[in-house]
Amino acid sequence: MYFNDRYDAAMQLAPLLEKYKNEKGVILAVPRGGVPIGYYLAKYLDFPLDLLMTKKLGHPGNEEFAIGAVSLEGSIVEETTGVPEQYIREETRRISEQLKERYIKFMGNKEPVDIKGKIIIVVDDGVATGRTILSTIKILRNKEPRKIVVAVPVTSEEAADRIREVVDDFICLHTPYPFYGVGRFYADFTQVEDEDVLLLLNELNTRGKVA
Repeated sequence: MYFNDRYDAAMQLAPLLEKYKNEKGVILAVPRGGVPIGYYLAKYLDFPLDLLMTKKLGHPGNEEFAIGAVSLEGSIVEETTGVPEQYIREETRRISEQLKERYIKFMGNKEPVDIKGKIIIVVDDGVATGRTILSTIKILRNKEPRKIVVAVPVTSEEAADRIREVVDDFICLHTPYPFYGVGRFYADFTQVEDEDVLLLLNELNTRGKVA
């Protein structure tokens, strides 16, 4: 075990992000597991927190295999061989609507933060394959942030190598091999529920730290 829980993981990450403390930036947390990490880091850095609503676009023959990603900021398809265009259009639209509904549930009527010219720090409680986050980074890049940083407690070596190539700064505490799944590296990896996300966001909102 590397971490007691997500709070412990965030506190171990925090010193490595100290260099961004006085910058103009925003934390983008991947719900739901990334939200506790983002919550603590947003408080530590005095950054606003927003949610990175993204979901992989799965192959019609195997939904676990990502052929791209869909987010509130747009979509990207990277593997189209043998995939009908109609499937891509319909699945992209379905996922987009689902993400919008989820965002409204968590953030109300707030618009997603404008990241142009800002340092964005993408956080999650861990990364396994990295396929979805890689596609998401390409979507975010189109929004012209000043810098894209990915900060995670643990990831596979393969994902780390891939992410490092496409971001401005990659911060990760552990890249164990073999990699058996994110939860294996936490003593307490209790599932984060919607109610937990809302509680954390509401608490930050009272402090003016929600984007």
